[in-house]
Amino acid sequence: MREQWQVMCWKGPRCQLLMEGLVGFLLHPPPVCCIRRPCVWSLCCQSHMGANASGPKVFAPRPKDVVGPREYDIPPRVFHVVRERIPGHLRPPQRVLVDMISGPRIVGGHDAQLGAWPWQVSLQVYQYGVGFKHLCGGSLIDEYSVLTAAHCVRRQMDPYYWRVVIGLHDTSRPERHTVKSSVREILVHSEFRIETFENDIALFKLYKSVSYNDYIQPICLPFVHIHRNINNQTKCFISGWGSISEKGESSPILQEAQVNIIPSDICNGFEWYAGMINNNMFCAGLESGGIDSCQGDSGGPLVCYHLDTSKYYLIGITSFGFGCGRPKLPGIYVRVSQYKKWINPVIKHFLKNMITGIISKNYAQ
Repeated sequence: MREQWQVMCWKGPRCQLLMEGLVGFLLHPPPVCCIRRPCVWSLCCQSHMGANASGPKVFAPRPKDVVGPREYDIPPRVFHVVRERIPGHLRPPQRVLVDMISGPRIVGGHDAQLGAWPWQVSLQVYQYGVGFKHLCGGSLIDEYSVLTAAHCVRRQMDPYYWRVVIGLHDTSRPERHTVKSSVREILVHSEFRIETFENDIALFKLYKSVSYNDYIQPICLPFVHIHRNINNQTKCFISGWGSISEKGESSPILQEAQVNIIPSDICNGFEWYAGMINNNMFCAGLESGGIDSCQGDSGGPLVCYHLDTSKYYLIGITSFGFGCGRPKLPGIYVRVSQYKKWINPVIKHFLKNMITGIISKNYAQ
């Protein structure tokens, strides 16, 4: 029979004393709660009181040492405290958003070769007084479509304020083959939940089709069996312009790093993500840490090379994580193979709307 738990909160000096007493006992920073605005720091502890655990939702302001989704240059927000109990430990809180950090790069990576990842795109949002600025990564999947993470666009859904830069290697010096495209439409999964990062997937539709060349190519979408057959011998890579660390320096050059796909039963262990990883997600990185995606990499690709077909496949979309490059806390990625049934109808919907618009325009003329 499942035990019932009740969330209890303390404020002020009592909270500080309790937190000091817990130092060294908890595997992760304890969850905190915010009862009113402005937020008052509180410590939420679980007490075996026999009460119904389905009471009021508890929210938490951002602990200073916790880094948010792999998104760049966004303000802090509150997150849900997960009230499930692991014997002897509190489950880690859901991933929160980050403060503004200094720059973009992959943690533990190195400079990519020019044209190595021709499907990699930079999603840039317009900021008044600044111009377009890199916010997230994305993957070109056909001449009109870019896949990315849904949390990248939650603050700005208007396509007018976005542009997609394709064939980019050095953000400070675009090459002749670099293409800058306006965005016609942004489509977000209808069941995306920022509290849990469930269904963290979105599609950008470009205003005009792009022409393929040596530096601009689409990435293949995976079949389910391709993900199942990934093992320790499979070569998988992440790429992007994200931070080199949680508060790292920036590099204008596209970064790359090889990562391992970590089995979900391991990643869901209580010293890892404690049951947060469902069938629509997976973990990738190293158990020892040191190689990871970070802020600025959100929405970018995790690709794996398939020997039988001699092709790369888009296995994951960079979504979230607890810190960057920490041991037993690897990056979490959207499992793309689970969303083929969402992606294909969305593409057909766009093409239908585009064709209808062209016909209407020609008819009006």
